[in-house]
Amino acid sequence: MAELEAKLAATPGGLTDAEGTKRLAQYGPNEIEEIRTNPLLKSPSYFWGPIPWMIEAAVVLSAVAQHWPDFGIILLLLVANAVVGFCEEHQAGNAIAALKAKFATNARVRRNGQWRSLPARELVPGDVIRLRLGDIVPGDARLLDGDPIEVDQSALAGESRPASRNAGDAVYSGSIVRQGEAGAMVYATGAGTYFGKTAKLVQQAHTVSHFQNDRKGGVPCCPCSARCPPASSSYPWHFSSPFF
Repeated sequence: MAELEAKLAATPGGLTDAEGTKRLAQYGPNEIEEIRTNPLLKSPSYFWGPIPWMIEAAVVLSAVAQHWPDFGIILLLLVANAVVGFCEEHQAGNAIAALKAKFATNARVRRNGQWRSLPARELVPGDVIRLRLGDIVPGDARLLDGDPIEVDQSALAGESRPASRNAGDAVYSGSIVRQGEAGAMVYATGAGTYFGKTAKLVQQAHTVSHFQNDRKGGVPCCPCSARCPPASSSYPWHFSSPFF
């Protein structure tokens, strides 16, 4: 703990309001920044790429040849691929919202030598917090001297049972205190926490639709797959159109 206190230039007595304000400007709010994109601006990307290009070319050729049944089937495949991609990215956005819902809204913090309740977003590295039964840990912190506590980290580590934590051990943002009470010194907030890094990975994950996964084997997947030739065929699809 002595090393951590020296690194954070903090003591078990907590920070002053002035120092807290200064660090808040330095580290930023203790919250997860959600990247939002306009669905209308995002929609063209679902029709862009090697696979969509191939399907779009097939749509155009079928229209030129006036083979409307084939035109309708291929167009339906193109739209279905875009809809699936949109739905899967929307589910990823819901995952971020679910993660944020587990974040603490308030924290009991020691400032100017006194305990007070502050919005969790104003927490900064070096703050001393008090964790009690039922509290959601508002930031990554190390326990100060005191009795052991038990924390539920199932949302972060998948542990089915609460883990025991002693003085000097780390507790992570988003975990829940199931037993005991202790003080702790915050060393990471916001995107710098284990919780924040997990949320960032979810946001940056590239979503690939099931249709795109199916096509990686070399044979495009389509609703009329029963009419598709084997991978060694000269053409990607077999329709009644002379182009195929």
